[in-house]
Amino acid sequence: MQKSRFWVVGGEYTSCDCEQLVQGTERVVGPFDSRTDAERTWRTLSEDHRPQAQVRFTIAQEPPAVTA
Repeated sequence: MQKSRFWVVGGEYTSCDCEQLVQGTERVVGPFDSRTDAERTWRTLSEDHRPQAQVRFTIAQEPPAVTA
């Protein structure tokens, strides 16, 4: 069986182009066994930082791993 894990990653960026994170603001939350759980956390983090235009979060998916 192949199983993937999900992570919520992001932080504050140096500009609204979201190309470079401000050092020390990086956040990695997870792992989550389902995308639904990751989306729930992503939504909460995004809403908490909504007034901050340069803070962004996204969902990253690990490549599937074969588990026994």
